[in-house]
Amino acid sequence: MLKNSYARQLFTDIPHRALSHSFPKNFTVDTVHAKKISPRDMLLSFHRSNAAGEELTKFNLCSGLNSCAKTLNFHLGLQLHARIIKIGFEENMYLSSALVDLYAKCGSIFDARKIFDDMENHDRVSWTSIISGYSQTSNRKEAILMFKQMLGSDIKPNCVTYVSVITSCADFKQVTSLHGHAIKLVHSFNSYLVSSLIDCYSKSGNPEHAVLLFHEASEKDNVMYNSMISGYSQNLLFEDALRLFSEMRRNNVSPTDHTLTSILNSYGNLAILQQGKQVHSLVIKMGSDNNVFVTSALIDMYSKCGSIVDSRSVFHHTTLRSSVLWTSMIMGYAQSGMASEALELFEHLVKEEEYKPDHICFMAVLIACNYAGLVNKGEEYFHEMRRNYGLVPDFRQYSCLIDLYARNGHVRKARELIDEMLYDPNVVMWSSFLGFCKVYGEIELGREAANILFKLDPHNAAAYVAIVHIYAKAGLWDEVEGIRKLMKQRGIRKSTGWSWVEVENKVHTFSVGDTSHEKWQEIYGVAENLNMEMKHSEYMARMLEKTKNV
Repeated sequence: MLKNSYARQLFTDIPHRALSHSFPKNFTVDTVHAKKISPRDMLLSFHRSNAAGEELTKFNLCSGLNSCAKTLNFHLGLQLHARIIKIGFEENMYLSSALVDLYAKCGSIFDARKIFDDMENHDRVSWTSIISGYSQTSNRKEAILMFKQMLGSDIKPNCVTYVSVITSCADFKQVTSLHGHAIKLVHSFNSYLVSSLIDCYSKSGNPEHAVLLFHEASEKDNVMYNSMISGYSQNLLFEDALRLFSEMRRNNVSPTDHTLTSILNSYGNLAILQQGKQVHSLVIKMGSDNNVFVTSALIDMYSKCGSIVDSRSVFHHTTLRSSVLWTSMIMGYAQSGMASEALELFEHLVKEEEYKPDHICFMAVLIACNYAGLVNKGEEYFHEMRRNYGLVPDFRQYSCLIDLYARNGHVRKARELIDEMLYDPNVVMWSSFLGFCKVYGEIELGREAANILFKLDPHNAAAYVAIVHIYAKAGLWDEVEGIRKLMKQRGIRKSTGWSWVEVENKVHTFSVGDTSHEKWQEIYGVAENLNMEMKHSEYMARMLEKTKNV
């Protein structure tokens, strides 16, 4: 139904569509959907008509170009373009719009723009095609610039146009601006537009706006549920993602491969193994175990839940192993502290399977080195990226190597690498670095990191607590008092730490001194008994040791 409405929206935007020289008399959008003609079937039909010597109409050519765009058949699309020029149809606005769409979707945005600029007149379809093309090829600035030019023309954007430009937004301010603009110009939002806004609000780190949009939607389909579940997962709101997935199932909304990938990520991060296995059963039932991203999410989920045996089983039962799956298995070993297995698999990947590792694969390898404390090996792999594979290390690989240095006591070497890299260190990197300064008693470097964090994230208590610990350990009590006064002035308190445990397929959360659980008195009673037993065991061990020494 959604695809039908989407096609109808594009169809109604085309003026004079009843002209007999453009479309057959019996043609409607519903005809195509009723027959369920796939792009590949339409191309086969086009080939047969062409081979039979039938005259090519504008409708035939437009259908052929659209099918080429959907199947990314760039070679055939070029032939159709040549035929259009030969016949003399290159001035036709609808064919030109279809050509813009074809070139843009096939990654040839320069040619798409050339055709667009050569058009005498533009309709909403051609504007949307070029904006979408820039958005799909990550030319965000150009997409937004073209949208602004469209607003200066007589053509007004619709939901499809807004979906294309919203996906190009890089920050929260742009998203809210376009959202407000869409409210003024678009009478009713369709599912795709709402889902795009939810996705962009989530990616900009503002899930509360996404949640508001989601709950205001009158009808929720699987596209909208997918966007919201993914948004929760991206913002580490894993329990909310699980609750929404349960709601989705209760409302009989069918999950997709994208849903499964997001929800498996949530189960993995919460280390909820049994419910993760239930989703695995659903994956098999839906036939999604052949999807590389779902399979990768399964491997990741099992490894994060501490079941590396299940991760290995999923990996070995996969017939077609892409670089994504190899990387997931290497990462699984790394996260499980099995560094030798991770590095062995990597060596097999590059030597026996002759795969070319990417940035993510090298990040997994560096994480494995990190867990095992293999500083020299980590350095070797880091330099191997550029030397053997022409890969320039990005922020993630630098973060891994900096963490590797600092974790193993080379704190000053880690600090030097922060200065050497071409990227600006973020809050996470400085917080991690400060943590290792605390471990190894690096007062001056710790002070520097803390002062930077006070500016980058002034209301985060972690940096204040860490530097207080460093000063106290060194006996610098005046500095300790100074930091505590600063915390009091800024109203900063140490945040409460939370833990969770899964019991009989139900997740229970708790914190220090927590009394919110319905059975909190029983829990504290058991904890007290365990405490007494441990003290008794410790006492007995000491008495036994004294007896041996007599």
